[in-house]
Amino acid sequence: MNRVFAALSALLALAMIASACVFVVDQRQYGLVFALGEIKRVIDKPGLYFKLPPPFQNVVFVEKRTLTIDTPDADRFITSEKKNVVVDTYVKWRVEDPKVFYTSVAGRLASAEDRISRALRDGLNNEIATRTVNDVVSGAREKVMEGILKRVSEDAKQIGVQIVDVRLRRVDFAEEIRESVFRRMESERKAIASERRSQGAAEAEKIRANADRQREGILAQAYRRAQTIKGDGDAKSTAAYAAAFGKNPEFAAFYRSLQAYRESFAGRSDVIVTDPQSDFFKYFRAPSSKK
Repeated sequence: MNRVFAALSALLALAMIASACVFVVDQRQYGLVFALGEIKRVIDKPGLYFKLPPPFQNVVFVEKRTLTIDTPDADRFITSEKKNVVVDTYVKWRVEDPKVFYTSVAGRLASAEDRISRALRDGLNNEIATRTVNDVVSGAREKVMEGILKRVSEDAKQIGVQIVDVRLRRVDFAEEIRESVFRRMESERKAIASERRSQGAAEAEKIRANADRQREGILAQAYRRAQTIKGDGDAKSTAAYAAAFGKNPEFAAFYRSLQAYRESFAGRSDVIVTDPQSDFFKYFRAPSSKK
């Protein structure tokens, strides 16, 4: 019985020693193996690993995932125009060098976030202080973020952290200047709209003048063409009349007299006062009286 108890005790002790020598590194973590307070090994790949049992060696795990610092309250900054703007930001970061991270902030995420937040605020202050309200709100927003990312990344590298991204989620005017800024923006937009309308009116006038000039040219060409055609037609008509009337001059004279009678007696009330024996009434008289 004593032998069985001793064997079980020995197995239990071996199991405890074995469990103390084996550890698992998750894919979301770094593993730091310490020996007498000094980092001996940094493990960045997930899997099953072995170490000496405590107190000879122990393991500390450090977060490997990308984390977010989301500022709960927007901060106020002063632009180069001495106007206040309210900026709301967030930062994406992760541990890049776990050994430096642990020795710098003892592996505490809260300490690292506080360090990054202070560097972020300093970067925002430096970037916004050299720019106008318009630059911060829209004009140079990308450049502002690039400058902030560079400054925060340089500071974060000292604690083994990589800054993945910095974003200005919201940039707004402080209450005391918002109304004046909106009035100035409205005035600027009205000036731009007026300028665009003037340009449009000038362009429209230019188009109308060009269209009128083209219209006059087209009408002149059409009139010249019409007159040419009309002249050709009149010439051909005259030639046709001359040719027809030349074959029988007596009939031609009779035909022209009929036309004159038709035009002279167009109405029932038309009256002509003339000598009945004139040549105009030659064809009203009997053939015997023509002589």
